[in-house]
Parts: sequence; structure tokens; C-alpha cells
Amino acid sequence: MEGAELAGKILSTWLTLVLGFILLPSVFGVSLGISEIYMKILVKTLEWATIRIEKGAPKESTLKNSASVGIIQRDESPMEKGLSGLRGRDFELSDVFYFSKKGLEAIVEDEVTQRFSSEELVSWNLLTRTNVNFHYISLRLTMVWVLGVIVRYCVLLPLRVTLAFIGISLLVIGTTLVGQLPDSSLKNWLSELVHLTCCRICVRALSGTIHYHNKQHRPQKGGICVANHTSPIDVLILTTDGCYAMVGQVHGGLMGIIQRAMVKACPHVWFERSEMKDRHLVTKRLKEHIADKKKLPILIFPEGTCINNTSVMMFKKGSFEIGGTIHPVAIKYNPQFGDAFWNSSKYNMVSYLLRMMTSWAIVCDVWYMPPMTREVGEDAVQFANRVKSAIATQGGLTELPWDGGLKRAKVKDTFKEEQQKNYSKMIAGNGSLN
Repeated sequence: MEGAELAGKILSTWLTLVLGFILLPSVFGVSLGISEIYMKILVKTLEWATIRIEKGAPKESTLKNSASVGIIQRDESPMEKGLSGLRGRDFELSDVFYFSKKGLEAIVEDEVTQRFSSEELVSWNLLTRTNVNFHYISLRLTMVWVLGVIVRYCVLLPLRVTLAFIGISLLVIGTTLVGQLPDSSLKNWLSELVHLTCCRICVRALSGTIHYHNKQHRPQKGGICVANHTSPIDVLILTTDGCYAMVGQVHGGLMGIIQRAMVKACPHVWFERSEMKDRHLVTKRLKEHIADKKKLPILIFPEGTCINNTSVMMFKKGSFEIGGTIHPVAIKYNPQFGDAFWNSSKYNMVSYLLRMMTSWAIVCDVWYMPPMTREVGEDAVQFANRVKSAIATQGGLTELPWDGGLKRAKVKDTFKEEQQKNYSKMIAGNGSLN
């Protein structure tokens, strides 16, 4: 009996602290300064660890690490220029050397597949993701690493799980109740309040520190917000500062319960798997949404998959065929405190959330950019590339032309055939594409 009373007191004290110091400030969008103090201590600790590593690590290891993050210089000249010095008028066996060289370059440093793995860090952040066992350099550093494991798994993880459970529960219950109200301005206001509050709680569950820039360019109702995609929490990051209408595929399980509850309170656009393949149906429903200037802006991630936040890959043109105003948003995470990238081919959702909740914090910058519209004579592909370039420049990301679908699919035969056609033209034209 005494054990049950003690457990009850511990639980009540725990919930009181969570309610008083985290939940209530989240509801009103204020901070008590606890997270700022935590971040300052964390930054000082990581700086100290970096100094200890530099002092204790052998020079050979340091040189090896610095060399491993270098970039291989690749010859980006076109095929006809690369082969001009190797071949004569007709086919030459020496042409094989050129294609072998290009093949080896692609294997050693592939522009695509390296974007679907976690970004390598210059210095260890006292987490497990590192190429060198830095925590064995000195006894003091090892003790700090062990202390960090205890703090992350025994203090932060239970707190974050509690906050996430409360945030998701309130979202499901709140949107379900609001959804019972008739359509009115009051319902819209309550829906936005529930979404904002619950997303703020969920961001606190990740110890999220978000810096928003250029708030005067925040997406407006009746528009389309497009952003680069790194993680499922991109939605939480953006919704913490404003509400959006989500676009996505219908899911089952817990995600399906959340989707069905959310759509009752807010006009989110969910598609069945078969409907997602019907491009005209998707375009029609999105056009109907943006035609109503009273509805929330649509949030779309045109890459279609998560990229490791080092680059921006090809934007699907469908989002830019709808018309209306595009509001670009650039999101850049700081990998020093935690890796936000979701490698869905390696980790399921549960494993990914566990990695997120046992990291130090999620720190990111969000830049709102001036709205953009399609220019006269500009097709959807050109417009999508222009928006992609603007986001990449603002976020300091590398711009790549490749389709993010290569994460799970093979290279299209058309890409291979294009290179074969170029080579055959060179043979037929005696070394010239003309």
C-alpha cells in the first residue's frame, strides 16, 4: 500500500511539473527560459568536448577524418569534350576508359544516394552517431558521455514521451470535438487554436528550438506553401508558427486516427492510394481548395521524400500546375544537437522517433520568403526549378536536378538511353554531336 501511495505521489508531482512548466507555457506560446538555459549548458558542454577531442585525438586520426569528409574533384565536362582527346573518327576501344572513369566516379561519390544518409559531423556531439569512438580518448570525456546517456534516456526520454502522448491525445480529442461544431468563424478559430497548441506541445517534446526569419512573408490563406523536406516533423516545425491545410495519403493505424480527427476540424486534403495516382483528381481538389481565399494555405513538400538537409532535389511539377501564389519556405536543421533526417528505408517510424527523443535537441532555422507567381511563358517545370533554386540559396543547401524517387527506385531507362543516343550521335557525326 505504501508503495502505491509513493508511486501516486511521484506521478502526481511529475504531471504537476510537466503541466506547470511546459504545457501551460506552450498553450500561450511563451517560454520560461528553461530551454534557453538548457541550450547554453549544452553548447558549453559540446565546446568543451570538442577541445578535449582535439587535445586527445592522435594527429593521424585527425588527418584521416579531415580527409574522409573531403570532396572528390570530378570532371563535369560533357561527353563530347571528355572523349575528344581519346578517340578518332570512328569507334575506338579507348572510349571504354572514359566510361569506366565515369562509372568509378559515380560509385565512389554518388550525388544521389549520399543525400539519403545522415550528414557526417565535423565534431562529435556526444551521441552515438560517429565514425570514431571519441568517448575513449580520456576518462573525463567518457564520464561526460555516460552522464549524457543517463540524462537522455532516464530524464529527457520519459519527459518527452509524456509530452508527446499528451500532445497527440489533445490533438485527437480537440479536433474531434471542434469537428462537431457547425461551420463558422468560431469553429475555424478553435481549430487553429487546437492545432497550434498541440503542435507546440509536440515540439517541446523534442526540445525544439526554432528560429523564424522574415515573418512578414508568412504564407497567407488561399496560397500554397512549399518547403524542402527532411523529416515528418517539418509539419510540426511550421505549424508551431501558423496553421496549414495538409495534403497527403490516407494512412492506417495511429496516423490514420489522427488524420480522421484532424480533417473533421480543418479542411485537410487526404487522398486514398488509388486517388494519388489520378493526377487530374489531385489537381482538381487542390484547385478547389485554393479558390476559397478563406481556407488555410496548403502545405506541400514537392520533393516527395525526405532528404538529409544538405541539398534540395527535384520538385515535382504537379504543385506548380495548380496556379495561385506560391509561398516558398526554407528549413535548415542544425545536426550538431540531433539528426532530424528520417531515413525511411533504414528506420521505421518507432525507431526514428526513439532516435529523435533521445537526441539532445532539435534546432532549426525557418526562412519565410517573398511570394512567387508563375511568369508569362514559364511552364510548370521552369517555375518549380525557380522556386527550388530560391529555397536552396536561402537555406544554404546544394541544388540537385535528380528525382528524390531514386531513393527507392532504379535510374529510369530514359536517362541511360539519353547517354547512349549522345554517344551514337558522336559516332555517326565523326566525333561531334552536330
